[in-house]
Amino acid sequence: MIVRPMQPADARICAKWMAGTPLWQRYGVTQASAQRRFELVLERQATIAIAEREWPVPGHQQPLGFVWYTVRGAFERSGYIPLIGVAPGEYGQGVGKALMDYAEGQVFQQVSELFLLVSDFNEPAQRFYQRRGYIQVGALPDYILTGVSELIYFKHRPARETLNNSGGD
Repeated sequence: MIVRPMQPADARICAKWMAGTPLWQRYGVTQASAQRRFELVLERQATIAIAEREWPVPGHQQPLGFVWYTVRGAFERSGYIPLIGVAPGEYGQGVGKALMDYAEGQVFQQVSELFLLVSDFNEPAQRFYQRRGYIQVGALPDYILTGVSELIYFKHRPARETLNNSGGD
C-alpha cells in the first residue's frame, strides 16, 4: 500500500464511496457535497493523503481511503484530523492504519499533540483510535447533529527511544 497526496481527480472517487456509506449519509453527505468540499479544500492547499494499493500497471490505482490533516489545526498549536475515511469493502485491510501512520508521522515531526473527533455511535472507530493510543478528553454534544456527541480524542507524540550510552561493553 502506498500513501500519496490527494489529486483533484481523486475527489470524485472518494466522494462517490462516501455518499454510499451509512456513516456519511447520517451526516447528510452527498456525492456532490463531498466532491465540492474536497475540491474547495484542495484549492486552499489542504493536506489530504490517499491510500492505494500498488498495481502492476501504472495509472490503475484507485483510492482506498483518505486522511485530511493539519499540523496546527487545533488551538493553533496542535495537529488536527478533520476527516478520515476508508472505502466500503476495505475495512480491516490496513487502510486506516496506513493513513493514520502517515498523518501522525507528518504531524508529529512538527508538533507534540494531535486531536480528532469521532461520533459517539461510531464504536469501531473509537476502538481503532484507542488502540493507537488516543484517549477521550471530552465531548461536544449536538455539535454537528442533534442527539449525537462528537467525542474529542487526543494523543501525545510517542516518546522517542533513547540509546543507552552509559558505557559498558
